[in-house]
Amino acid sequence: MRISCNDDDDIETSERTRTRRLRRPSSAPSCGATTVPAAITSARARIHKSGGGGGGGGHHLVASASEPMRRSRSMAGSELANSGQSDSLLLDVDRRTSADSEGAESCVGGSGGGGGPGSGAGNVEQIGHGHFFTKKSFHKPSYCHHCAEMIWTLIGVPGYVCEVCNFVVHERCMKSVVTPCSSIAAALIKNPVPHCWSDFIHVKRKFCNVCRKRLDDTWCFRCEICDCYVHAECQEFAASNCRECATYTPGKEGSQLTQYHHWSEGNLPNNSKCALCRKSCWSSECLSGYRCAWCAVTAHPACHKTLTQECDFGPLKKIMLPASVVTIPRTELPMETIIGVLSYKKTRERKIEEKEVAKTEQPEKSGLAPRATVSEELSSTTMNNGKDSSGESTSSKERKRRKERDREERESERKERDSQQKEERRSKDKDEDEQDSDAEIVKVFDGNSSMRRKVFRTITVNRNAATKEVVEAALRSFYIKDDPGNYYITEALESEERPLDVFTPISALLTETSRESPSLFLRYRDKDPNKGFIKVYPGNLKSSQGYKSIPVSSDTTVDDVLEYALRKFGLGTTTKSKYNLIEVTMDNRVTERVLTHSEKPWRIMQQIRKESIHQMLKTRFYLQEKEDPHGSSIALFIGNLPQNLSQRQYHGILMGFIGESNPFVSIGPIYYEYGSVVVNYDNNEAAVKAFNCLKVSLYDERSLLVMLLPNIQAQLLADDRELTPLLVFVNVKSGGCQGMELIASFRKLLNPYQVFDLGNGGPLPGLYVFRNVPKYRILICGGDGTVGWVLQCLDNVGQDSVCQAPPCAVVPLGTGNDLARVLRWGTGYTGDEEPMGVLRDVIEADEIRLDRWTVVFHPDEKQEGEVKAVAACQILSNSAAEDNSSMFVMNNYLGIGLDADLALDFHNAREENPDKFNSRLHNKRMYVKMGLRKMVKSRSGKSGARHDLHREIELEVDGKIVELPAVEGIIILNILSWGAGCNPWGPERDDVFSKPTHWDGMLEVVGVTGVVHLGQMQSGLRSGIRIAQGGHIRIKMKSELAVHVDGEPWNQSSGTVTILRSALRATMLKKTKIKRRNTMEPHQRGLEAERSSS
Repeated sequence: MRISCNDDDDIETSERTRTRRLRRPSSAPSCGATTVPAAITSARARIHKSGGGGGGGGHHLVASASEPMRRSRSMAGSELANSGQSDSLLLDVDRRTSADSEGAESCVGGSGGGGGPGSGAGNVEQIGHGHFFTKKSFHKPSYCHHCAEMIWTLIGVPGYVCEVCNFVVHERCMKSVVTPCSSIAAALIKNPVPHCWSDFIHVKRKFCNVCRKRLDDTWCFRCEICDCYVHAECQEFAASNCRECATYTPGKEGSQLTQYHHWSEGNLPNNSKCALCRKSCWSSECLSGYRCAWCAVTAHPACHKTLTQECDFGPLKKIMLPASVVTIPRTELPMETIIGVLSYKKTRERKIEEKEVAKTEQPEKSGLAPRATVSEELSSTTMNNGKDSSGESTSSKERKRRKERDREERESERKERDSQQKEERRSKDKDEDEQDSDAEIVKVFDGNSSMRRKVFRTITVNRNAATKEVVEAALRSFYIKDDPGNYYITEALESEERPLDVFTPISALLTETSRESPSLFLRYRDKDPNKGFIKVYPGNLKSSQGYKSIPVSSDTTVDDVLEYALRKFGLGTTTKSKYNLIEVTMDNRVTERVLTHSEKPWRIMQQIRKESIHQMLKTRFYLQEKEDPHGSSIALFIGNLPQNLSQRQYHGILMGFIGESNPFVSIGPIYYEYGSVVVNYDNNEAAVKAFNCLKVSLYDERSLLVMLLPNIQAQLLADDRELTPLLVFVNVKSGGCQGMELIASFRKLLNPYQVFDLGNGGPLPGLYVFRNVPKYRILICGGDGTVGWVLQCLDNVGQDSVCQAPPCAVVPLGTGNDLARVLRWGTGYTGDEEPMGVLRDVIEADEIRLDRWTVVFHPDEKQEGEVKAVAACQILSNSAAEDNSSMFVMNNYLGIGLDADLALDFHNAREENPDKFNSRLHNKRMYVKMGLRKMVKSRSGKSGARHDLHREIELEVDGKIVELPAVEGIIILNILSWGAGCNPWGPERDDVFSKPTHWDGMLEVVGVTGVVHLGQMQSGLRSGIRIAQGGHIRIKMKSELAVHVDGEPWNQSSGTVTILRSALRATMLKKTKIKRRNTMEPHQRGLEAERSSS
């Protein structure tokens, strides 16, 4: 028997070996692992003898026998090894009651950190790993998921596979398995944390964390926080065990907070070494090994249990923002919305919706068989969008859509060919009695909700299989570990639901007139529909106990459950008014709902059970304090408002959207120059209501930008002098797709609340969050324009921050990256360097000062009102009321004449066709093309370039008039890099000028004679003409000329340009030089030391 959704040939479970079950013996584990007192499950036949257990399914709804039965499956092997007592022991244990049982899986402690010792898979010692192992002979090389070594089945060494999660293991490794089965993964979680799923992606050499199969050539999702990978159809079965990034606990000092490892399985980086035994622990052939999502330490499955539970963040300790200092008030908003991941799903979701609409327009097939969901259609081996272009389109968007459709069609054809070849290979290996004619594909719905949504799982069973075998296969397809006797199946007909007899074969459901696959309901069998047990968890309460099983009936209210639960947890019934009972659903988004005191939990669970058994197994009840320990203060950042309005005007605009019935407590700070404000609420529900209202609001046909900001408890950071948190800004539009890759990597390596997307509100939200941090650093991922943008925002908000001038490092993602070149951060990020290496360089970087300059453009009086100085990056223009002067801040260089004219042509071309300028190499090619075109026109006299620029401007340096040579352009330098790495000043030589630096308070002026001269400078054949050097420059422009500041060009009318040293200095981080390995002998090093000392 096999499950068709898990179609890997390696891990199909044959019908002949399915009935052979194994118990786990107790013996010393190998590879230094601690003994795991958990037994492999006994034979299903013995479980059937126990009589099941009514009243609750899975982990969350329990009747009198389900909890003892579960414990009997995970007892130590020594207790079950005695064959003469095993049956009687099982029967005796199953007769006991579980009314007072406590959940061993929630024995997770910890304060202030992301989970306590034993979180995640650490609870396997208490409840067992939950695998259903069967013996298997593999027909091609397979690998053990525990030790990652090959299973030599071809020479007679047997292997075993879990029928539920496809975990493959050696016989010798079964004694030390610590990895839990997917069927019990949810039971190991104390406080569920939802994953932050990415968009649909294709990956190579990765494995699904649910079904453990390869993800090659299939649609999948990746968690942006913990790097968990799942198939599209496996997403709903993924355990909500993402790392918790905001765990602030009031009343505790920094020295009392402890961070614990957050282990995730498999998909380790290449060449990973075990932290305990120092051996290789990664594998490209299976899902094996463990990695801490905080400190990135890796270990074998057996070795990671021996490592210390405390996490010190590893090499990123100095720049990590600890989760224990971050607070997020309780809201219904998912983490994806808070960190801004959802904004990048819109394009893909729109395409998927178009495909879904196109499929609904096609005629439906006759019969009861429902249409599969979008995720199942995308993951099908016969995926084909079926959409052809109806005509030639001239727009770039239509061409992109057409190319993508062609690519998907080619990919689907290739998948069909691969699947056909795979089926041919399978048919050769099968015996004659296991022909395809004996197998039947059955669609299984787990409730009424799945039928309405047309969501089902498919299983493949023999046509002569009895109903009870179909139930077992259905439970495995939904990753449910429970007694099959607690479930039954019914036939889903068009107008009714017909129960099936236990011994009814599947062939009886097939008729001669209908060839459609049968559709079945998987239902839970109530032993007593009027009473049972529910499990209540303590959540974040100060209680070391696990869950408590509370007896309930159809008339038991939430008020009764609260009173009973508080007494069981030892909190006293007098404090009942301080607590709520909440219903938590651990689906893709962990949702919470506060129950009213009159609601009846037993009826709630019965209703959920009818709608979806899978949802029932992921529904829990928690005790929760009414007062949020994180506080109720919530800050909302609102952008895309008009600029330079008064506080009263901003208040009126926002209240017009929010309404008078939901006012905010305070407004401010207000960023007038950027049209952004921060409003504060003291009520979580009111803040969420305002967030949802503003999210869909428009002002001047522009959507408002709304963000819910986290809060950092800065007082907890003052005790650690070595801790300097890193604030990361990433411009995802820079460098093609490199920005997206970098922000995803930094969110996994660091705390995601210290990584901000500049496309979602700019630098202001991140600077507001870090406003009270006494000491921190900034990493800017983008081009020179992005660096100037962040520095400009720092100038505006730095006065209100505790740290007014944090040092900044740069990851070059732009075209020129001149400032990054000077600071040794490279010519451009190519993706070859690991993000971990970038963060290490930031930690080791040295602080250095960068001079900044104020540039004032004052047009002539006769041409007032004709000023065209409009910076493309929208740098702040401080205009006086009585004139049209414009003020800018220069970090790198200023150009007038030829080079500014080329920059303006490139800027205009990019504005007309922005889609064509998405590659660093292509941008440089366009620069060369425009320069050659201008050179040809210059020789023909049609270029419009000024050959007499020295007659059109007057240059004054430090109060002295400087005579200009015959040049077509001048460049004023603050750094010795221009035009993507060119040094116009040239190498150091003996002349009247001093050696320039970017912190000496001096500017350098060079001249360019023409386009050919520019090309020679770019190739390193010549340098610019040195004209002057000084700290105060004044230029008189007699006509309109092209001008650019830090690469942002425009046409400037005649007037005066004044360049002064600004009081706004920036502290930058300069990458340290590579430390070369010392290869000298000891005596040589001694001689060298004596020589240097003398």
